[in-house]
Amino acid sequence: MPPETVEVRRSARRRRTVSAYRDGDKTIVLLPAGLSTTDEEQWVHRMLDRLAAKEQRRRFSDDDLLDRARELSTRYLDGRAVPRSVRWVDNQQHRWGSCTPDHATIRLSARLRGMPAWVVDYVIMHELVHLLVPSHGPRFWALVERFPKAERARGFLEGFSMAANGSPEEC
Repeated sequence: MPPETVEVRRSARRRRTVSAYRDGDKTIVLLPAGLSTTDEEQWVHRMLDRLAAKEQRRRFSDDDLLDRARELSTRYLDGRAVPRSVRWVDNQQHRWGSCTPDHATIRLSARLRGMPAWVVDYVIMHELVHLLVPSHGPRFWALVERFPKAERARGFLEGFSMAANGSPEEC
């Protein structure tokens, strides 16, 4: 894996706080202007560690995905959607997820890794509903809308797709 690109930005208006975020393949660390170079180095390492830990918490294993799907089914679908497997796949470049109702299998695009948990939950919920209703008719959408952040997650995914590709993608 190539070394991480880190950009340090100092601000005279920033007095005490240090923060960091990912911007594509780069990490931006925001520091107070008056911080010493020794302190800068320590803070950069600390913030990189914090970001890595936060991202690791968001990385569900296939077993975690199956557990999460069962929990969502119980909570929002009265336990009626029973997936046999839920797993990450690398070959979905134009969809966020897919489902094979005959085999009760759900596949999620690996591009979802690192996205907020509620967005991953929405895609799982969407695919769970396909175990009950194969088409995208009114009954399907009524069940999907039981997920409290459904509309927000759809907006997040549409915005992400538009920024990355110039067009929205489907679940």
